[in-house]
Amino acid sequence: MEDVPGYVAGTFIAIVIALLGFIYYAVSYATPGKKNITSALVITLLVGWIFIVCVLVFEGFYTNLSGIPRIPITAGIAFSSILFIFIIPRSRALIAQMPITTLHYIHIVRIPLQMVLWWLAISKAMPMDVTFEGSNLDIISGISAPFAAVFLVGSRTKNRIGAIFWNVMSLALLIIFVRMAIGYTPYFYTPSLSNVANLAVFFFPYILLPTFIIPVLIFSHLVSLLQLFFKTDQSQY
Repeated sequence: MEDVPGYVAGTFIAIVIALLGFIYYAVSYATPGKKNITSALVITLLVGWIFIVCVLVFEGFYTNLSGIPRIPITAGIAFSSILFIFIIPRSRALIAQMPITTLHYIHIVRIPLQMVLWWLAISKAMPMDVTFEGSNLDIISGISAPFAAVFLVGSRTKNRIGAIFWNVMSLALLIIFVRMAIGYTPYFYTPSLSNVANLAVFFFPYILLPTFIIPVLIFSHLVSLLQLFFKTDQSQY
């Protein structure tokens, strides 16, 4: 990872900060009149999670490939937390009030994220196949996110079917990318497929891709679909 330019990590960290900002705004909007206590609590929990993951990566927890794969376990905890949010009635009521336009604009970060992946591939820290130059089409979701936010769920223009279609397709592209990225990690790496393994995610700050960024993006799609399917009053989204 010594060959990766500093601006790559800087851009990646900026993406993480931007996601925290989107989440803070969405939770604040969903809990008006509570002096942002709920949003501050949510951000504190997320920052605490990020801190724990970063401490583990600096301790070499993830680069130890013996035994049970550790990145999937950590990512599994993040996704289990998302499932918990959807199961608990109180938290489900909160996410139902999140502004759906924000939940669409948040996907703009997929554009700089794909640039980070491309820079990592150039530096031989990630296979080119998982970038937009290879088989990864996820950048389409980032480019189309502003269009979806304005014309599919915007305050003046709404198209429920179109918004559902966009979220399903964008979620599918994200899952395809995740599947590709997992396949190139040392857990499943086959030299015949690529001469470069997906090593970046085992180091700071890129460990936050599977343990924070991807879960947040999937969460935003799921919340958007929840609102689109179950809110009968279109003015509410």
